[in-house]
Amino acid sequence: MFRIAICDDEAGFTGQIREMLQSWPGQPEHLRRSIFDNGDALAAAHRSDPFDLILLDMVMPLQNGIETAREIRLNDRQVKIIFLTASPEFAVESYSVKANGYLLKPIGAEKLYACLDEIVQEMELSSRAIVVRGVHSVQRIPLDQIEYVEAQNKHILFALRGNSRVLTTDPLYLHEKNLTVSDGFFKCHRSYIVNLNEIDSYSSRELITRSGCRIPVARSVHKEFEDAYFAVIFGKAGESV
Repeated sequence: MFRIAICDDEAGFTGQIREMLQSWPGQPEHLRRSIFDNGDALAAAHRSDPFDLILLDMVMPLQNGIETAREIRLNDRQVKIIFLTASPEFAVESYSVKANGYLLKPIGAEKLYACLDEIVQEMELSSRAIVVRGVHSVQRIPLDQIEYVEAQNKHILFALRGNSRVLTTDPLYLHEKNLTVSDGFFKCHRSYIVNLNEIDSYSSRELITRSGCRIPVARSVHKEFEDAYFAVIFGKAGESV
């Protein structure tokens, strides 16, 4: 069951969003939609039976969208929140409550579907993981936490978000089949597999990750790397405003 909450004080607008969701081509199996016209009711319902995704109006009477999101985030850092608003002035403030999207009204079906598809893809990826035999223990590593993987002599280094590291004696090829382009990864060098979503910039010879690490890009795979990178970047729906 994939549960979506729609919270907006305009009944006509929530009806439109509900109709769009009914026609959403990429909707998960067993999609359930719930409608709320105020933030208090939404927050109370989420406490008793959490939603997977919340489409939240920014401007509402009594408790606005930011206040509602802050209340929800006190107990739930995982639920996905997309703000809906007629004005872009709240975009910066939305990041303070870890918003996953920001859509301007009137909202077209294509933009809504693109944003929803990206979130579902992220949730599917975050639920996937690989099991790594570390030097001292066996560890489960979510795929979306991996920045890059590096072969170092007899060890393999998994560089994770937040600058944490996991060393394993597994050979690199053992994990290649689980870190594919379809999962957002690319083997840019014989010693490196990089998460394409974690790249900040690149040149003809190297790439720089978001944490500032410099990783070589083999000349023989540069074109293939570029194609894979742009397929990931332009496949995103983050620029929804």
